[in-house]
Amino acid sequence: MSNFHIVRKGLDLPILGAPEALVDGHLSASVYAVRPSDFRGLVPKLAVKEGDRVLAGDVLFTDKADPRIRVTSPVSGEVARIERGDKRKILGVVVLADSQQEYRKFTSGTPASREDAINWLLESGAWSLVESRPYGRIASPDAEPKAVFVNGMATEPLAVAPAVALAGREEDFAMGLQVVSLLSKRTVLSIAASETAPALTKASGVELHQFKGPHPSGTTSVHINQISPINKGEVVWTLNYQDVAVIGHLARTGSFKLERVVALCGTGFAKPRAITAVAGANLENYLGSELKSGNFRVISGSVLSGANVGKAGYLTYYASQLTAIPEGEGTDFFGWVLPSMGKWSVSRTLFSWLTPNKKFDLNTKQHGEDRAFVVTGVYDKVFPLDILPMPLIKAMWAKDLEKMEQLGAYEVVPEDFALCEVVCPSKQELQKLAGDAIDLLYTEMN
Repeated sequence: MSNFHIVRKGLDLPILGAPEALVDGHLSASVYAVRPSDFRGLVPKLAVKEGDRVLAGDVLFTDKADPRIRVTSPVSGEVARIERGDKRKILGVVVLADSQQEYRKFTSGTPASREDAINWLLESGAWSLVESRPYGRIASPDAEPKAVFVNGMATEPLAVAPAVALAGREEDFAMGLQVVSLLSKRTVLSIAASETAPALTKASGVELHQFKGPHPSGTTSVHINQISPINKGEVVWTLNYQDVAVIGHLARTGSFKLERVVALCGTGFAKPRAITAVAGANLENYLGSELKSGNFRVISGSVLSGANVGKAGYLTYYASQLTAIPEGEGTDFFGWVLPSMGKWSVSRTLFSWLTPNKKFDLNTKQHGEDRAFVVTGVYDKVFPLDILPMPLIKAMWAKDLEKMEQLGAYEVVPEDFALCEVVCPSKQELQKLAGDAIDLLYTEMN
């Protein structure tokens, strides 16, 4: 019998543009890019140069701090260029893809032991899919996690349902769970209380937990906080359910195929739906026929924590959503002073609270500039972790590492403050603030 959890705090954004519950199409591209900025804390050391030929699964760069951690090419082809920034900082490795993909072959089958599983994941580059808490970085192979958490939920705005994403990949997911279960004595699978996909509800060899409630009930931080909170000195590893299926495909075929089901969502798309896509794909040619006419912001990820990549950008490494919403342009006459049924607000400043089931075409406007950072208590309404968000944010702002530890900084990652950012009356960039503070904490503690 599974464990059941109800999350009462949170917020489901009433945003239009949800994808249809079907997988229809593939994001094909001729150019792919892998960017070190997609991997928190990783300092790259190049393993290729311009003009080199690579197979899908060949190493592009490693982590200078731990060369065992490899980031591999998602496609086969020619390394077209190495993009660099100030002081020759590596910004990305761009690969011109072959028309027919070739994969580096790794050992297939389920590894025999934990050590074999770790070495196998490191060699193939699939280790980049394993995140460590605290700090939200690629896990250290030398750590001993008290548990591995597999997130089988998707409560982000406009996300594709896990049942849709796993359709036809049930065998890969089951095999991936077998591999993941070798990494720790405890493997926790979190699913929605309403989940119906047998691959998730009948998963074997895992500790099953069900969650019910608004976003962020589907985030890994909430699951860890409710099931096994992290104390100082403890480590937990986490994976997304689609990445487990990727690992399962690697075990079944010996090929590291970094393909996911991605939601094309938001009112900027002519036909919101789910498609398949390989990480790092260039978006320019594909979006030309998918986007409506108009000025839309293209986000790799969700509207809460995704990256603004633009219409000519690249799908980020971990993305399972591609969102397009209108750019907020111009100013509103009298702003919030005039009553309006066409605008949404979490407060009762506007009349949108009279239509709680209405969806809105939300855009990128902040409806205000940075202002005094005041205590209002509004964060507590959308932050379900057993942590005080405002005192923790203040400690992060002050870079008070001791206070951060006391207030629960080990349990959070920047994305956990996304909803606080949405409702923040002071318009603060809380995710960036949290990310900088967590990076500083990591540096001081390591």
